[in-house]
Amino acid sequence: MSEQNSCEFCSNYVYDEEYEEYGCVVNMDEDDLARLLQFKNSSCPYFSYGDEYRIARKQ
Repeated sequence: MSEQNSCEFCSNYVYDEEYEEYGCVVNMDEDDLARLLQFKNSSCPYFSYGDEYRIARKQ
């Protein structure tokens, strides 16, 4: 994944308290995951920039 589509900036990358680690919460099947891992330089189609201030700007 490119620098701008890094998982660390994605809103789907959340902390799981049970496993005590971060992970992607997108519901994808094995084929989608294999496709993402195969083409590491391509951008993730599920990437959503995690902008926590988006709602505050609308107020």
